[in-house]
Amino acid sequence: MPRARFLAVWFACFALLAGAAAGVLFAVHAALAPEQQLQFAQLLAAGGNILFVFGVILFVASGFLASGLTRSFLAPMRKLAESTRLIAAGNPAWRAEAEGPSEIRELALAVNALAERHETLTGGVAERIRQAHADLGDETNRLAALMSELASGVVVCTIEGRILLYNEHARQMFSAAGVPGFIGLGRSLFSLLDRHLVVHALDQLRYRLAQGDARPVSVFLASPGPSLLVRVRMAPVMGTASVDGRPLDPSGFLLLMDDVGGEVALYEQRDQLLEQLIQSARATLASIRMAAENLESFPQMGPDRQAQFAAIISAEAHRLTAHLERATREHSDLVRSLWSPEQMRAVDLVAIARRRIQEHLGLSTGTGELDESLWVNADSYSMAQALCFVVRRVADELAGRDVRFHVTASGRHARIDVEWAGNPAPGASAMAWETAPLISGGEASPLTLREVLGRHHAEAWCESDARIAGGRFRLLLPVTEPVRAFHTPAQPSRPEYYDFDLFSQPGPARDLDDRKLTELAYTAFDTETTGLEPAAGDEIISIGAVRMLNGRLLAAETFDRLVDPQRPISPASAKIHGISPAMLAGQPTLDKVLPAFHQFCEDTVLVGHNAAFDMRFLQLKEAATGVRFTQTVLDTLLLSAVLHRDLGEHQLEAIAGRFAVSVTGRHTALGDAMVTGEIFLRMIPLLAERGIVTLRQAREASQKTLHARIRY
Repeated sequence: MPRARFLAVWFACFALLAGAAAGVLFAVHAALAPEQQLQFAQLLAAGGNILFVFGVILFVASGFLASGLTRSFLAPMRKLAESTRLIAAGNPAWRAEAEGPSEIRELALAVNALAERHETLTGGVAERIRQAHADLGDETNRLAALMSELASGVVVCTIEGRILLYNEHARQMFSAAGVPGFIGLGRSLFSLLDRHLVVHALDQLRYRLAQGDARPVSVFLASPGPSLLVRVRMAPVMGTASVDGRPLDPSGFLLLMDDVGGEVALYEQRDQLLEQLIQSARATLASIRMAAENLESFPQMGPDRQAQFAAIISAEAHRLTAHLERATREHSDLVRSLWSPEQMRAVDLVAIARRRIQEHLGLSTGTGELDESLWVNADSYSMAQALCFVVRRVADELAGRDVRFHVTASGRHARIDVEWAGNPAPGASAMAWETAPLISGGEASPLTLREVLGRHHAEAWCESDARIAGGRFRLLLPVTEPVRAFHTPAQPSRPEYYDFDLFSQPGPARDLDDRKLTELAYTAFDTETTGLEPAAGDEIISIGAVRMLNGRLLAAETFDRLVDPQRPISPASAKIHGISPAMLAGQPTLDKVLPAFHQFCEDTVLVGHNAAFDMRFLQLKEAATGVRFTQTVLDTLLLSAVLHRDLGEHQLEAIAGRFAVSVTGRHTALGDAMVTGEIFLRMIPLLAERGIVTLRQAREASQKTLHARIRY
């Protein structure tokens, strides 16, 4: 590009000089008399060689003129433009060089004055940011300590189910139970929990958000392992808000998980004891009532005495009956709170079932009478699955049509009626439905309809209805009083303790070339070697790397290994990196270190400075180690040549100075890798200004530079 620009200026100067010479000749020709003009033309024709030499002189002179103009005007202007971009890109301490004509020098001084003011203004902002980062670090440490002490397992996921955060309790919960899946950052939650359960809970959250619930929570039971029963509470992590401030859709979700297997076993034992108590108490009550009836049937006993005994027996019987009924209700509520932990309106349960029937069976259903005041405790997933199962049986076996749902009150129960036009269900079919596994719409459950009803302490039966010329499935669920939630002022759902920008990142892609540079994960790396000639047998003695994600250098995720090269280190190289043979004694060889490094940087783009040198060492070891690095490689040296071709040097220190990156640990593999990573992150916005936003564009721009032709 600079060469093309110089040639354009050269030809412009030549055209200008040639035009001026032609103009002079034309003016002379016009000033002569006609006979003199003829002689002048003959003279020019006879002196063709002289004109050719004159043209060559003009061409050479225009080259010198173009060179002078380029050095005096264009080069200083380009340097000034690149310096201005550096100052605007986040290095206000950078100053433009005042060179060239006085006008350009004055412009450079004005730019430097603005840069100085900018540096002064941003100094206070930088201090406040530093203090905010320190405060954020304290909050992060406190949150980490809190999460480690929680008795519940905590997992945060993207909306696609990719794990972003988990605590130690969650890891221990799944590992101790022998769950086949593996919990880890970036891994899928669906390897741990049943996908249908999670998707159903997410549908619940979306439905409640659409109904205006600002803080919805969905609760379900899951059994991810043979010895693990987990009660899961799911809450949304909200993303973008609409114009009116209401959330559009969750960008992720948070799970709080508790192992309730022990509680279930305990409650089952208590359930058996209570049932025995109720049975014996009922027998006692029957005897008391019978004695009271016998006393009343013998008039020989004195009236006063008879009335006294009758009143005592009757009062005690009623008191014991009331006590047993209260104990039964409390026990029933306790069991329901365990097995049916989700408190909801009965009409909402029907709405869930209708959506499932539409999505999984393709059947449209209607509604009739709906009492919105009835609340029940229900596992919405299993109960909606049961209603979907019933409707499927009605459609397949009874040719039912025009299915409608009704919700009404029936004493202490919510009555849910599923009515249809067509054949009623015979007794044999209803009995078969109760014992068959719940299979509907491609989903299968190990539970039967009878087991679902038993867990909810519900009753159900089928009956005919002549009024609608069809049948009815009637379900009775115990009602409950809704628990009033505490209302707190709305707060941003995104926590300020952690950076969860991964919510906005796309998932894995086969072709990274068309992905934006801001969306990719990177590994900045560097090597130290015994010498500078890989083809002559020099070996790697140190590998350092650091991961970068979402515009941040992850200083806690690094790779730093020394390698025994099994050959001497050249004195010149030892003087640079300071690694002595004693430091390498007992270290693993490259065939042990290279697979670990490959695993560390897999699924990322490699970033290096003068990366061709490092990659040559790695490529020469492919046959011996069996490790091939097929990732895309970006080179900060080449990218610097793309961005700052007029600012001279492209050594690591020079580039770091331009971007105000502190150079620490220079000529150590990890230190250079971290400097390279910081530089690359600062290059991304400058590349975007030049229209280089994707990985493909960055590769192609790098390959066009002169430095890309260097081979090792």
